[in-house]
Amino acid sequence: MLRILDARTGAPVPAAPARRGGLTRIEARAPGPGLTSLRVLLTADLLARALELNGTQAWPTLATALPGELRAAADALAVRPFEEARGLAPGAGGPGAVLVVAEGEGAAWPGDGPVVLVAPALWAGRPPGAGEAACGPAPLPALLADPTALRLALLRVPRGQTARLDEAALGAAAERLAGWRGAVAGWARSPSRPVPEAVRARLARAWEDDLDTLEFLDVLGDVEADPEVPDGARFETFAYADRLLALDLARDLGAPA
Repeated sequence: MLRILDARTGAPVPAAPARRGGLTRIEARAPGPGLTSLRVLLTADLLARALELNGTQAWPTLATALPGELRAAADALAVRPFEEARGLAPGAGGPGAVLVVAEGEGAAWPGDGPVVLVAPALWAGRPPGAGEAACGPAPLPALLADPTALRLALLRVPRGQTARLDEAALGAAAERLAGWRGAVAGWARSPSRPVPEAVRARLARAWEDDLDTLEFLDVLGDVEADPEVPDGARFETFAYADRLLALDLARDLGAPA
């Protein structure tokens, strides 16, 4: 069962109705056009994907319409479309919608569902393309030269911790993605093998434990390095994990070796 930390009580609670297959509404509240709002949307997207992996229907919604720049950035990061929730009762879509909100923005939430707080995401270096003396927040379009690298860089920071990104973090994420994509393309040439049950269980424990994406990524690193895991099973493991991560890990299939 997927459990998330409810900011109202400080305790882990189920993120879905008790009945398997029920509908859970997720409401994302993006505070503005910046990187923190993008992280809120990414967290809501992850929650929806995790619920669906657990057999629960997820209905992602928005409290208000997104600015065009933020919507374009979310699309680039493979955040699935959200439906605007204006006019919906707080309990629509289940016993209580899950609110995903930036820190400091959820005190007035009128519903009875759990509240998931997301820490700020900040650009810690010089804005991409700026002069040597420039400083301050980088505009979203400047960070989207490699959207999946940005998605991975955000996933590598627990959502309760401030994500301070810079060019080095994006570069490391891009390098990690390139290595995994090349490995996945190579493993695809081997006979398919099922995801090892122990690996599947570790992945499930990670996402069911308050969306622990850092542990989830660590499991993939262990699978990649374990000589006992057949290449066909590595491929199926990464393909399965990408249903949550949405990092396009199989992008290089069929590319020249």
